[in-house]
Amino acid sequence: MTLNQVLSELHAAQAQSGRPESSVRLVVVSKGRSLDAIEEKILSQASALPTPVMLAENRGQELRDKVKEARERGWAERFSPTEWHFIGPLQRNKIKYLEPVSLIHTLEAAWQVHAIAQAAEGWGKAPAVLIQLHNGEAQKHGVAAEDAPALYHEAVQSGLEVRGVMVMAPYGDLEAARQVFGQAARCAADLNLSELSMGMSDDFIPAVQQGATLVRIGRRLFT
Repeated sequence: MTLNQVLSELHAAQAQSGRPESSVRLVVVSKGRSLDAIEEKILSQASALPTPVMLAENRGQELRDKVKEARERGWAERFSPTEWHFIGPLQRNKIKYLEPVSLIHTLEAAWQVHAIAQAAEGWGKAPAVLIQLHNGEAQKHGVAAEDAPALYHEAVQSGLEVRGVMVMAPYGDLEAARQVFGQAARCAADLNLSELSMGMSDDFIPAVQQGATLVRIGRRLFT
């Protein structure tokens, strides 16, 4: 699908939910995609998107290499401003690669709070973070909703800006997804946080219905 087709679907979901267009923003999941593909599919059409264009990666070294190559290609001069997000599991030895990141979606443990804060001292700035909530599946990452307040306070006390929460829904079950998204929305509201990163290529419509402010779409944009 094209970027414009995906945006049309997103705008329709917002309208059907009684929400204004500006209330939900697209995060382009660029992991595993070449810079050529990102330029062709996204950046060449980015006038359809508000700036900055948000690109999300899930591997630290791939992020590092893409940022370096994007600078060499002169993206800042050729295209709309871009902003890098990180959506993968946080590993202690890979946090050093996250300096270019504006928003980390996957905070789930106190040690990550301190590792990010310590790295940020050397970077001169800290990325904002979202708390990743567990969705009930044993193999998935995330913190239980009842433990989110403690992690939130740990992050704030360490000087990090916590903007909201992120969650991944169980795959292939839209009703289960709706419930997971609703729980995440309630958790964010309890913490007085406004950002909700939830919904991907197959389940962004119920995510929008439940209050998502960021939807993470990749496959739908690149196929």
